Amino acid sequence: MNIDEKDRLILKLLSENARAPVSELSGRVGLSGPSTGERIRRLESNGIIARFTLELDLAALGYPLQAIVRIKPRPGNMHIVEDMILGEARFIDCDKVTGDDCFVARLALRSIAELDPLLLPFHDRAETNTAIVKSSPLRGRSPL
Repeated sequence: MNIDEKDRLILKLLSENARAPVSELSGRVGLSGPSTGERIRRLESNGIIARFTLELDLAALGYPLQAIVRIKPRPGNMHIVEDMILGEARFIDCDKVTGDDCFVARLALRSIAELDPLLLPFHDRAETNTAIVKSSPLRGRSPL
């Protein structure tokens, strides 16, 4: 699907606030409400907009710390380690990657003391390397 500058602007605005009303979007894009709504529906039906999401404030939920964990499963343990990651709710993001590590994951933590008990079950099946996140100057930005 070809997208024009109006579509790009709609996508940028929705990536900043997925709950923005069509009336607000249409004013900022310079189109009528019905035309803007139709463009949004077309972007959804063509799979460019996959879903509208919610961003949680993890600190407000009691998880003021995050850790990036690189995980390298031992031979024969790839699927087991993946299931372990999927089974622990405090893994909030995970990517399968190329290179020495197979997974790069993000953990939400209430305190640093939680880190060892969370990772201990992995040590029989994988090597881990962990870094505590100090800040996130860029998260989830649209490439548009």
